Amino acid sequence: MTNNDILKKLRVALHLRNDEIIEILNLVDFKVTQSELGALFRKEDHPNYRECGDQLLRNFLNGLIIHMRGPMEGKEDQNNQ
Repeated sequence: MTNNDILKKLRVALHLRNDEIIEILNLVDFKVTQSELGALFRKEDHPNYRECGDQLLRNFLNGLIIHMRGPMEGKEDQNNQ
């Protein structure tokens, strides 16, 4: 199973739209455009297909944690000191 497959399955399971995925990635300061995201969800034989890298999937999962349960309480306190 590829990173693209994992991202697709999470999108379907959590009923996420592309703009919501972009917002989740923005929570961890990872910028991606609509067209870049669309390329991840194409079939492998499509000319505009793009492989989902480990960094993108890792940032999506970290952003998803923040999206679902909120930011970690200790992190904000440490940044303000």
